[in-house]
Amino acid sequence: MPLAKRAAMLKPDPAERVPAAGLPVSLPEVYRSVRIPTAGKFLFLRRLLAFVGPGYLVAVGYMDPGNWATALAGGSAFGYTLLSVALLSSLMAMLLQALCARVGIATGRDLAQLCRDRFPKPVAWVLWIMAEVAICATDLAELIGTAIALNLLFDIPLLAGVVITALDALLILWLQGKGVRWLEALVFGFIILIACSFTVQVLLSAPVWGDVLRGYLPSSSIVMNQTQLYIAMGILGATVMPHNLYLHTALVQSRAFGQDESSKKEAMRFACIDSTVALCLALLVNSAILITAAAVFHVAGRTDVTEIDQAYHLLSPMLGVAGAATLFGIALLLCGLNSSVTATLAGQIVMEGFLRIRLPPVVRRLVTRLIAIVPAVIVTWLYGEKGTGQLLILSQVVLSLQLPFAVVPLLLFATDKKRLGALVAPRWQACLGWSAAALIVALNLKLLTDFVFS
Repeated sequence: MPLAKRAAMLKPDPAERVPAAGLPVSLPEVYRSVRIPTAGKFLFLRRLLAFVGPGYLVAVGYMDPGNWATALAGGSAFGYTLLSVALLSSLMAMLLQALCARVGIATGRDLAQLCRDRFPKPVAWVLWIMAEVAICATDLAELIGTAIALNLLFDIPLLAGVVITALDALLILWLQGKGVRWLEALVFGFIILIACSFTVQVLLSAPVWGDVLRGYLPSSSIVMNQTQLYIAMGILGATVMPHNLYLHTALVQSRAFGQDESSKKEAMRFACIDSTVALCLALLVNSAILITAAAVFHVAGRTDVTEIDQAYHLLSPMLGVAGAATLFGIALLLCGLNSSVTATLAGQIVMEGFLRIRLPPVVRRLVTRLIAIVPAVIVTWLYGEKGTGQLLILSQVVLSLQLPFAVVPLLLFATDKKRLGALVAPRWQACLGWSAAALIVALNLKLLTDFVFS
C-alpha cells in the first residue's frame, strides 16, 4: 500500500476532532490525535498499546523532586517505616487515576471544564484558585529540584538553574508540534533511565530485605509521632498530586476511541491498565529512594539528612563507590525535567478549563510557566542552597492540603449516574474512592490540629 494512503488512513478524521455542542476541547493540539487500530494482526495488543502513554505522563508526577525530599527525609529519620505510607499512597493514586480516566472518557471533558460547567461560579472560582496553588507548589518543587541537580552536576548557581529549567516550555511546544506520541516517548525513556539508576543505587546500598518488607506494614507511630505524620503527609501530597487528576482527564482524550458505550468501556479498561502499570513503576522508584536513604543514612546513624545536596555529597563516600552520587544527580535531573513538562501541561488544562482563556500556544506556555517561576525565583533568591529540602517537603504538604479540592469533585462526577449512565463508577470503586477522600481529609485535619496546638 502506498505510504501516502497509509498515512491518510492513520490520520484521524477532522470530524472526529470536533467536540459535541461546540464546546472547547481539552489540549486542542493533541485532542483525538492518536488513531486506534481497527483491523490487522494482534489487534488486541495493538489497541492496548495505542492507549499506552498518558499513564506514564501522569506517573512522572509521582516521582518528582518533591517525592525525593520526603523520601530522603523519611528514610534517613525513620528507616523503612514510611514505606507503608508510600504503598498506601500509590494504591490510592491508582484508584483515583482510574476514576480520572473514567470521567475523561465518559464525559469528553477534563476535570477543570467539568468544575466550571457544573458548579456555581463562586465554587468554581475557589476550585480554580486551589488548583493554581497546587500547580505553583508542584512547579516550585520541580523547578528547585531540577536547579539543584544542575548545580550538583554542572556547578550552575541555583537561581540561574531555575531560569534555565523554565525554558522547558519551549521543549513542550516543539514536541507537541510533532505529536503527543513524541512527548510520551521522551517521558517513558526518562522513566526507564531513572528506574535503572535507582536499581543500581539499591543494589549498592545492600538493604536488609526482611526489614524492607516489614516497612510496608502500617505502624501506629506514623499517626502518633507528629514529625512522622508531617513527613507522611508530605509523602501523600507528593504521591497523590492534585494536578495529575486534571492532567489525566485531559490526556485520555488524545485517543480517537469510538463514541459508543462499548468503545468507551474498552477505552476505560485500556487506560486503567496503562495508568496502573505506570504507577507501579513509580512506586518502585519512590520505594527505591526511601530504601536507599534508610539503608545508607539511617543504618549509619545519619538521621539528619533532609537536603538533596546533602544526600548527594554523602552517597559516594558512604557507599564507597565514586559514581553513586553522579547517578543520583542524573536521576534527579531527569525526574525534574519530566515532572516540570507535565506540570506545565496541567497548568494549561487548568487555565483553559476554568477560565476558557484561548491564547496562542507560545503565550499560554509562558503564562503558565510564569505563574510557577515567580515564587520559585523568590524562594531561591531568599534561601539559596539552605533550607531547600524543608521547602520541598513543605510544598508537598501544601499539595496534600489541596487534595480534597480536586478529589471530591472528581468523585462527584465519577459517581453521577444521571449523567454517566452505564459508564458510572461501580459501587466498590465509589466506596473505595470516598474512603480515600475521607482518609485524606482526616489526616489533613490531624496535621492542622497538631500545628495549631503545638
